[in-house]
Amino acid sequence: MKHALTLALALSAGLAAPATAGTLDIIKQRGDVVCGVSQGVAGFSAPDDQGKWTGFDVDFCRAVAAATLGDPEKVKYVALSTKERFTALQSGEVDLLSRQTTWSLSRDTSMGLRFVGTAYYDGQGFMVPTKLGVDSALKLSGSTVCAEQGTTTEQNLADYFQANKLEFEAVVIDSADGIIDAFESGRCDVYSTDASALYAQKLKLTDPSAFVILPEIISKEPLGPVVRQGDDQWFSIVRWTLFSLIEAEEMGLTKDTVEAGRTSQNPEVRRFLGVEGETGQQLGLGAGFAYDIVKAVGNYGEIFERNIGLSSPLKIDRGLNALWNKGGLIYAPPSR
Repeated sequence: MKHALTLALALSAGLAAPATAGTLDIIKQRGDVVCGVSQGVAGFSAPDDQGKWTGFDVDFCRAVAAATLGDPEKVKYVALSTKERFTALQSGEVDLLSRQTTWSLSRDTSMGLRFVGTAYYDGQGFMVPTKLGVDSALKLSGSTVCAEQGTTTEQNLADYFQANKLEFEAVVIDSADGIIDAFESGRCDVYSTDASALYAQKLKLTDPSAFVILPEIISKEPLGPVVRQGDDQWFSIVRWTLFSLIEAEEMGLTKDTVEAGRTSQNPEVRRFLGVEGETGQQLGLGAGFAYDIVKAVGNYGEIFERNIGLSSPLKIDRGLNALWNKGGLIYAPPSR
C-alpha cells in the first residue's frame, strides 16, 4: 500500500507538471526566429540605410527561418555586443547566435551553450597604418594594440607577444566602433581581431588604403552559430541547416537550379531535397526543408561569395573555407 501510494503521488505530480515547450514549438507559435547578430560588421551582419539586415551571418538566420517556418523573412534581429551575446542566449532573449563567435572549450562546456558547427574558419590578425612601414607582426614590439573587450583576442595577444618575447601595451575597448575611433585617432598603433573582421572594419576607415593587414594569423578562430544546451531537437535543426547549405554546394544545387533538382534521378539529390525519404521528419521539419533553405538563400558558396567573397567589397578568398574537395575544410555529413 505504501509503495502504491508513493507511485500514485509521483504519477499525479508528473501529470500536473507543466510541459516545457521546445524552441521549435515556441518559434512556430511566435511566428519568427529571434537571431542574435553583431552591432554592425560589414559583410557579416549589418543594417542598411533602410534598416534591412544583410550579411553572411544574417543569411544563416534567414536559412534557419526558411527551414522552420518556410519563410526566410520571418526573422527578428537583435543586435548584441560581445559582452551581451552569451547572456542574451542563456536568458532566452534570442533563439540562436549567428554572430562571429569563436568555438572554444570553455564556451562549449561551462556556459550552458552548444556550438552547432564551424561556419567560417578564421584566425586573429593585425592591421597597422602603412606609414609605420611594418610588414610583419614580429616587428610590433613596443606597440600599443587595440582589442575588443570580452573576446578571445586579449588572451591570444598576450600569448603571441609572450611567446615571441615582444613587448606591447593592450588598449581594451568595449565596442568595434570604439576601436575604429581609437585606431584612426592614433590612440593605438595596431588593431587586432579576427582577420575577417579586420577586412570589414577596414572599410569603415576614412582612407582604407592608408592601412594594411599583416600576413600573420596567430590563432585558430572557428566561428559558428550557437544555441542553448538542453534542446537537442533545436540543436539538430540549426546544425543541419548549416550542413544543408554545405551539402547543397557539394551537389551543385544553387538558388537557381534547386527547383530542377527535384526532378533529378540521382537518389542522393532526391533524398536531400525531400522528394523521397524522411530526413525532414527526423528533425521535426517538413520533407522539403533543405529545398526551402536553398531556394531562399542559395548554397554555402553563394552566401560566402555575395557577402564576403572576391566579388564583395571585402574580397576575402575562400581559403580554408573552400569545400573539402577543393582544398578547404568545409565538410558536411551526408543527409541519409
